[in-house]
Amino acid sequence: MAMGIVSKGNVTVVSICKRTNLLITSILLGLIALPAAMSNDKLPRAYAQKISNSVRPPKTPDIKPSELTPTYPASAPPPRVEPLPNQRGVQEHKQETDYRVSNLLSDFTGNLWVGSWRGLSRIDPNTGKIIARVSLPNVAIGALAQDKVGRLWVGSYEGLIRVEPRTNEITAQNLFLPSKRVLSLLLDKRGYLWAGTDSGLALISPDQGLIMTTLKNLPGVSANTLTLDAEGNLWIGTLDGLVRVNTANALIMKRIGDLPGTTVQALAISPEGLIWAGMPNNLLVINPKTGAVLRSVTRLRGRDVTSLRFAKDGSIWVGTNNGLLRLNPNTGAVLDEEVTGLPSSRVLAIVPDVGNKLWIGTSEGLAWLMPKMGSAKPHIAFSRAVK
Repeated sequence: MAMGIVSKGNVTVVSICKRTNLLITSILLGLIALPAAMSNDKLPRAYAQKISNSVRPPKTPDIKPSELTPTYPASAPPPRVEPLPNQRGVQEHKQETDYRVSNLLSDFTGNLWVGSWRGLSRIDPNTGKIIARVSLPNVAIGALAQDKVGRLWVGSYEGLIRVEPRTNEITAQNLFLPSKRVLSLLLDKRGYLWAGTDSGLALISPDQGLIMTTLKNLPGVSANTLTLDAEGNLWIGTLDGLVRVNTANALIMKRIGDLPGTTVQALAISPEGLIWAGMPNNLLVINPKTGAVLRSVTRLRGRDVTSLRFAKDGSIWVGTNNGLLRLNPNTGAVLDEEVTGLPSSRVLAIVPDVGNKLWIGTSEGLAWLMPKMGSAKPHIAFSRAVK
């Protein structure tokens, strides 16, 4: 502290420097920070008391309640969610299993192979009893065929599989096809296997399980269905009409386009050698030599024909997206009323004359029909009735 001494005659006056007063005032107002090492307990007691009394906690500013409420930009309400909460429980417990039976095949022993979207099974057509089940890596079955030594070929949506029926074991699979999605299979007269995919055609040696050749640039792209004519030539139903292929060299011999409905999704060859072609809106009869359409079956005009098979008595069974009926192939007349009692009206596969029955694969399961029966009967092992 600086001090000044002033003498006036016999009187001596001691005064404190104003600079010291200013310093103390600044410290008390907090304008000058004290050194960190100098805490209150090291300050003179008088100073520490003054500082303690002078420092007050900061006052919280007044905030209006409306300022605490968050605000968002204006926007439309969220869309309606289906199903509503009180309906979700019902949908969550909905049966999700796919019961479609997309392929049927009668083997050399007289048994019936059932290709469903729950797997592959072999049944006794006389009793309906399941003889065996085959575990497959993919159950979405698109086609079935049997080679000359009895091996079963399964076309799935993930490739081609060879099954040994005696052991039910897979012996070959996933060959190098134009596409993994196999839609059709057929054995030619030499015993070679043709596999139709959604991106072309392949010729396979069943014994070696090897691709012999491929036909990738197939007109119409997708080999939806296959059949052999009387001369052994391969006919292919595509997205754009019919294609005939020489099975000896895999060369395209003929193409029939500009058909009503364009897409061919089912094929059958009549005993007379005529081609029956099922379309999304028609059933056509075609001369394979000239490519001319001989007729359009009146009863099937405007209907989605999904499957065709000739029976031993010469009649033809026609499966559609909305029912099943039997026709006289010579006149096109309907021989029976549409079959009732099917698990679904959407028919996917037909096999007649197996175990004295007609077997029908539908989008909701398997059914069978015997002569003079009033309606078809569902097979309980391939039905939603069995949990």
